[in-house]
Amino acid sequence: MYRKVSRRLIPFIFICYMISYLDRTNIGFAKLQMADDLQFSEAAYGLGAGIFFIGYVLFEIPSNLLMTRIGARRTLVRIMILWGIASGATAFVTTPMQFYIVRFLLGMFEAGFVPGILLYLTYWYSGKRRGAAAASFLAAAAFAGAVGSPLSGAILQGLDGVGGLSGWQWMFAIEAAPAIVAGLLLPRFLVDRPRDAKWLTDQEKALLEADVADDSKHQQHQFRAALRQPRLYLLGFIYFSLLSGVYLISFYLPTIINNLGDFSAGTVGLIAAIPYIAATIATIWLGRRSDRMNERRWHIVASVSTGMIALLCTLWVQNPIISIALFTVATAGIFAAFPLIWPLPGLFFTGTAIAGALALINSMGTFSGFVIPYLSGWLIDITGNLDSVIVMVGGIVLLGVVALLRGIPAQPRETKLQLAAEEPTIK
Repeated sequence: MYRKVSRRLIPFIFICYMISYLDRTNIGFAKLQMADDLQFSEAAYGLGAGIFFIGYVLFEIPSNLLMTRIGARRTLVRIMILWGIASGATAFVTTPMQFYIVRFLLGMFEAGFVPGILLYLTYWYSGKRRGAAAASFLAAAAFAGAVGSPLSGAILQGLDGVGGLSGWQWMFAIEAAPAIVAGLLLPRFLVDRPRDAKWLTDQEKALLEADVADDSKHQQHQFRAALRQPRLYLLGFIYFSLLSGVYLISFYLPTIINNLGDFSAGTVGLIAAIPYIAATIATIWLGRRSDRMNERRWHIVASVSTGMIALLCTLWVQNPIISIALFTVATAGIFAAFPLIWPLPGLFFTGTAIAGALALINSMGTFSGFVIPYLSGWLIDITGNLDSVIVMVGGIVLLGVVALLRGIPAQPRETKLQLAAEEPTIK
């Protein structure tokens, strides 16, 4: 039954997130031409790249809470069509202020997409199966790099000057279209709840809903009650630290590779695909292994620590081939770790609280998408290189690892039952 559910849901939401992640991070490739064309400083680029996440954070929780009322299909259709329009509009910015406004609108329109999908998965998968489901969905972030890097590089190089437009303008226009198309097709692929699925038998619907309900019957929290739980904010900080590494790579990998040699934009795209291919494989493998062993903490710690050690080692390596190999290990380790945090909130929050909890955790983590590019641009303007940025992000990730080991129980399933016994049920 679960294989049947996965075959129906995962491929489409994987494609949707791949489009989403490409639209929010292709600014890293645009920088290769856009910064010179529009005379943007590193700080202006960093602020524009990061201000996306201000709009995202401000509107994320309302979007997710609204989804519990109007359903997943209406919410996701609205999100995808509007973000596609905003992403395409980036092709026509000419000043830093226009750049900031369009990036803010892109974040506002896309707000709620990731936590909305993660909430949607809680309707279809029991807690012990959500690790692999979330990893299969979030692996699209790495796969977006594997597919989008060569595509973006080819557009930058092949269409530069065509029709009087720069390559970066063509890139934004072309890569925005799939979001609008996917938004229009979404109602044909997704239904709101298992009971609405015509492709499941009545017996399968009952079995699925019973399995998911049994997984959360011990606790029923409202969102206000969840806000009083310190672990909610701890999980948000841990996610912030993990995504700091993700966004460092997402926004600056093309620049890093370009600095390794005199490469064309197309060559940069092909080289950048290598780390993302490794990250896609590592993300899916680690998610399945984590589910099979019913363990999250040490899988996250081992993966992200390996990735950050490899990233820090690039500071002392001059050989381009060895550097690319280290960036491949770093990308795989860092990207594979961050989806594994998403089964953890379900161990402490259920009922109506889970929608708000997922959105708040994602908002806190996603805020790193503003902090890292902004601080990175500022540090690069001062120092002239990325070394200090890598050290800064390494320190943030280390704090997140310590917080995870100290603040999240080693045996969360037993802890959940204990919490259920100690806390009153809130109706």
